[in-house]
Amino acid sequence: MGKLYQPPYTITSKIINLIAKISESVGRLSVITNNENALKLRRINRIKTIQGSLAIEGNTLDESHITDIINGKRVLAPQKEIQEVRNAIEVYDHFGQWQPDKEQHLLDAHHILMKGLIDEIGSYRSGGVGVLSGQDVIHVAPPANQVPRLMKDLFSWLNTTDDHPMIVSCVFHYEFEFIHPFSDGNGRMGRLWQSLILSKWHELLAYIPVESLVYKYQKAYYQAIHDSTAQSDSSAFIEFILSMLLEAILELSPQEDPQVTPQVKSLIQALSNNEMRRDALQQRLNLKDRKSFRERYLQPAIEAKLVEMTIPDKPNSKLQKYRLTSQGLYILNNLEAKGADDE
Repeated sequence: MGKLYQPPYTITSKIINLIAKISESVGRLSVITNNENALKLRRINRIKTIQGSLAIEGNTLDESHITDIINGKRVLAPQKEIQEVRNAIEVYDHFGQWQPDKEQHLLDAHHILMKGLIDEIGSYRSGGVGVLSGQDVIHVAPPANQVPRLMKDLFSWLNTTDDHPMIVSCVFHYEFEFIHPFSDGNGRMGRLWQSLILSKWHELLAYIPVESLVYKYQKAYYQAIHDSTAQSDSSAFIEFILSMLLEAILELSPQEDPQVTPQVKSLIQALSNNEMRRDALQQRLNLKDRKSFRERYLQPAIEAKLVEMTIPDKPNSKLQKYRLTSQGLYILNNLEAKGADDE
């Protein structure tokens, strides 16, 4: 029997510290996932994940467009971008059915993710490809005839390694991008499979929108891939991805209870049904003065990061709606728990 492939990576002190901080932060985040409000948070984060992952690949649709597509509404946009969103939605609908150590499941996921977009779906590429950062080629992938063997070796390692799942997920992600096994969709698939590996360690990590931060720090993402390749050691990539994961979790984690005014509490409770327009919120709160509503209810809630806009880049959009953040859901949970105790 031949020697099993061992990807080259060094477990640095920074990696160990990041794992410790992520583990602690996941525990804090767990406090808002044990009731029905967790479903709302997961839905919001899934939309952010889809938008972030597709934006990295050049898709211009925002969260409101994705929400409309999920709800079956008509969206005026390039058909290719709409198809990419529909495929991604379907992929996440199947997310819980896949096992990260099954190579066929990876191929099945690619078939869904890229259907209607390219010819080679659900199968490894037949030609050469490279990794681009803007117009720059930062990596030329191995020849196509080597891909089946390289992927078999990678899955063999995944099935036998004893390293921490956080490390394993990052290493798999990097090695996957190095091999670039598909003719297209490699970035989306690499990020998807990392989330799948992480979800088997802790289910909450299936709903952390790391892709939004990767999109924000896209240049650093490609630089981490380049540095890892140049050093023949994926530690730089592991450190980068774990840093993004920690930042994403901290953005969602409940902090110390803020001082919430009665007006903001009322707004939070009014938003318990998820997304609402400003006029609908005012009507629910029985408020007629728009200026008073904005100054005493809406703006303080947004500044405290308890409420957010669904289209933050277009604050004055006619389609603008408002929804609770993870911290807002945390406050809502406490209000509902207190109400139940008082009964």
